[in-house]
Amino acid sequence: MSNARRHLYVFGPFVLLPDDKQLLHDGKPVALAPKAFDTLLLLVQNQGHLVDKETLLSQLWPDSIVEEVAVAHSVSQIRKALRRGTSEIDYIETVPKRGYRFVAPVEMVDAPAEDRAVRTRLAVLPFENLSSDPEREYLADGLTEEVIAALGHIDPEHFGVIGRTSMMTYKRTTKSLAAIGAELGVEYLLESSLQAEGGQLRITSKLIRARDQLQVWSGAYDSQPRSVLAFQRELSSAVAHDVQLHLLPGGAKRLEQRQSKQVEAYDLYLRGRYFWNQLSPPTTRRAVELYTLAIDLDPDFALAWAGLALAYAASPINGDTPPLEISPQAREAANHAVRLAPDLAETHTSLGLVHFWLGWDWSAAEAACRKAVALDFSDGMAHRILGIVLSALMRHDEARSAMRRARELDPLDATHHALSAQLAFTARDYPLAVEHAREARSLSPDFWVAHYQLAQAYERLGRPELALEALQRAAPFSNGNSKVLSLRGYILATLGRTSEAEEILHTLDAASRKRYVPPYATALVHAGLIDRPAAYAWLQRAYEAHDVHLALLVIDPKWDAFRTEPQFEALLMRCGFKGRLTPA
Repeated sequence: MSNARRHLYVFGPFVLLPDDKQLLHDGKPVALAPKAFDTLLLLVQNQGHLVDKETLLSQLWPDSIVEEVAVAHSVSQIRKALRRGTSEIDYIETVPKRGYRFVAPVEMVDAPAEDRAVRTRLAVLPFENLSSDPEREYLADGLTEEVIAALGHIDPEHFGVIGRTSMMTYKRTTKSLAAIGAELGVEYLLESSLQAEGGQLRITSKLIRARDQLQVWSGAYDSQPRSVLAFQRELSSAVAHDVQLHLLPGGAKRLEQRQSKQVEAYDLYLRGRYFWNQLSPPTTRRAVELYTLAIDLDPDFALAWAGLALAYAASPINGDTPPLEISPQAREAANHAVRLAPDLAETHTSLGLVHFWLGWDWSAAEAACRKAVALDFSDGMAHRILGIVLSALMRHDEARSAMRRARELDPLDATHHALSAQLAFTARDYPLAVEHAREARSLSPDFWVAHYQLAQAYERLGRPELALEALQRAAPFSNGNSKVLSLRGYILATLGRTSEAEEILHTLDAASRKRYVPPYATALVHAGLIDRPAAYAWLQRAYEAHDVHLALLVIDPKWDAFRTEPQFEALLMRCGFKGRLTPA
């Protein structure tokens, strides 16, 4: 295999792969005739510069005599293919009687290592709990997640692993292995079971080729519970051997760093991950409790510290937790995680999230997330948080690319799709936001964030009734999150339904007497009522409370009417937000 560096070109929702002669739109192939592809590649490589007709003819048809109409036909095919993107973008400019110029921004990036080689893709099916003890269910789920993470460290240039969230949708599935393999596009499936009788733990695993269900390897592990700490390393090494791969340099060290010296601490960590993955306020609080107990038992357990930092950092968004109350603990947990395990992607991802939401230091957040991606390119969470950070920095094409990678790694993760909708929304591509939100909703009908994303996109598309309907569906599942109520108040205000909007203000005020309610929520409703003095007064309160929602001011189109006002710009400067103050 050649070691020559390959490049790909990213513009809008498109990726151009020169060596594969392929154009992708949001990861899906776009049909393009060979000459049309070559024409597009030449224009993209000369982005911003005129490519005259003579150059096009001589380079694309060097040994043929053709008319200029052939060039025009290729350009016409390209424009038709690119209409899949944002309709407002005119990618190709025609210079009459001279030629063509590709005018959209283009980012040339190195093709990821796994795109430069033939890769084996594997899916780890959820461990089946065969024991009579229902308490082992969380252990089965935890082992599924840990084996996926361990296998993710195996030679990513040749080996790819489907993410945990996508795989957990197959728990107790009745689908055939062939059907699962086809749905996920994988060559191999790892099927495992866990059985505990008395003090003995037995784990059985089989590696199955998806296309014909041929069993190519099997392994059984009988051990006392304490030996489960070494299970992930042993199993992933065995699988790697049988598919003729090898651990990356340093991979064994990273796998060891994932472990704890205390069985009880590891047990608590698995329980914490189980609750954290449910992404609701009460389960997040329970995850914090369990991570803390794990750390009490093993103060050097890096993953427990990283999990604690993630749970703290996301709690103001997921559960309206007062940011100033949890910020010191979140910072301490993230920094301690990195000190303990600087070679683990998870520790840098948690630090990036803390920098972003609680520190408002987006440069540091980007650096931490890029470090995480460099350490483990198969970590979907790292790509997702990087996408959020890049979106806030108004680097929308890069953000879209990062989130696309997260979806590829874990295609059935509803959160990836819901936050892809958020990124499309802030990039002002509202139809695409609707598309992603609908996909998230189809994957998880009870996921309130999916309905919320639909609502804000519909509002921008001039479909307020659909937006209100989506918010009504979100409410029962949001556990009282202020964002659902405040967006409803904002939409009602913009519709002139003033009394209903004011009633929501009363509701928010009453709730704030019992618990923390982000001041941003009230400010947004006042913005919808075009009550600027009240909106600015509440934004000031939000600043004093370090309300994490203020990060949305830079990119949220609902605040576009305020952007040219000195008071608004002064607030952004006080927050220290960087980037342009006008919509992209």
